[in-house]
Amino acid sequence: MGSLPKTQYSPTSHHLSVMKQVFDENDSINSLIHSYKRSFNGFAAMLTNQQKEKLSQMECVVSVFPSRNLQLHTTRSWDFIGFPESVKRSRAIESDVVVGVIDTGIWPESDSFNHQGFGPIPKSWKGTYAGGKNFTCNKKIIGAIFYVDESVRDIDGHGTHTASIVAGNNVPSARFYGLAQGTARGGVPSARIAAYKVCGELGCTSHAIMAAFDNAIADGVSLLSVSL
Repeated sequence: MGSLPKTQYSPTSHHLSVMKQVFDENDSINSLIHSYKRSFNGFAAMLTNQQKEKLSQMECVVSVFPSRNLQLHTTRSWDFIGFPESVKRSRAIESDVVVGVIDTGIWPESDSFNHQGFGPIPKSWKGTYAGGKNFTCNKKIIGAIFYVDESVRDIDGHGTHTASIVAGNNVPSARFYGLAQGTARGGVPSARIAAYKVCGELGCTSHAIMAAFDNAIADGVSLLSVSL
């Protein structure tokens, strides 16, 4: 539904009023999946084809498209793209960078996310910690929100992997059962991480990914990692 108005405005109330034009009153509330109201304007809902067509013709609606179930992918090494470990660093600047990782969550106890030596959380950070069960943030992982399961804790490994690739600490003598020993490192080891868990065992729904974008932008992330 475009950008958020600058004037006083209740997105959820507007979204429900739009839905009531194609639903019975009770059905509109039950069919609303998510109201996007922080960084952009819109909502996710269960619709019939007839309701979708009617909504798409309304003047206040920019577009209507289906939520898809996406699958996970990964990335390659920093050395491969010419970004070696010896590259010149500015820790003071890099520690103010907050990477929002939209993925399967994160495993906070990994050495890649140890916060030893990290200073205070950047003043620009506006996000909150809502990691759920058995999850604790630190000065490295400064934000956590989950949209599936009961915690941001990563049980798949993909989100932990992608987070460590972009912003993991240097971990010397890393190896796989004695093979390929070396230093595991992220592109910007001094950067902070905010984890947004949108993926579960069945994949990653578009409407959850949209909700993570909505929150992450409002939280003040510097950039987003979305390896989906």
